[in-house]
Amino acid sequence: MDRIPVAREGWPFIAVPAAIAAGLALTGRRGLALPFAAAALASLGFFRDPERAVPSVPGGVLAPADGRVVAVEATEDPFVGPAVRVAIFLSPLDVHVNRAPIAGLVVGVAYARGRFVAAYRDDAGELNERCTVHLQGEAARITVVQIAGVVARRIVCRVGAGDKLAAGERFGLIRFGSRTDCLMPRGADVRVRTGDHVTGGVTVLGILA
Repeated sequence: MDRIPVAREGWPFIAVPAAIAAGLALTGRRGLALPFAAAALASLGFFRDPERAVPSVPGGVLAPADGRVVAVEATEDPFVGPAVRVAIFLSPLDVHVNRAPIAGLVVGVAYARGRFVAAYRDDAGELNERCTVHLQGEAARITVVQIAGVVARRIVCRVGAGDKLAAGERFGLIRFGSRTDCLMPRGADVRVRTGDHVTGGVTVLGILA
């Protein structure tokens, strides 16, 4: 039997309202059951985790999340050095599972508490609660930052220092709207621009020089 394509962290948000809805319906209170059934269906949609055909692109840096590109800009990163930051805003309708942009070793994971301003704001990456993952690949270093938003209040990171990830492999998620930044070396050939919609583990953000 095929795995139901739902992130494991989502099952409590699906099962609990579904059970309440079923109990109310069985006792004849169908009107009261409807909001709980709707909540279960909404959570099922939010926590969906479809399989992806990860492309094999030499030097390719894959999108770490689904969503809309809200910034492509030069920056400095303590791990990457001179870098290009691609910021991806995830609406509640996007798949919220994060994927590794390259194959590599997780050198470090750093969690920082913060505020919950709108994730699409330029300063959200500095102000908001966030989790930073440093990846050492064969040819380059990449930093991925999971950023909480106004609604997103829970960052899930499933990896730690010493773990190895394949390109496109799942490593975490952010609940209920968020942003994910990918920082690659500045010499990379960037293949996306602001306004593009990208697919995690599939869309090539750039090609490493």
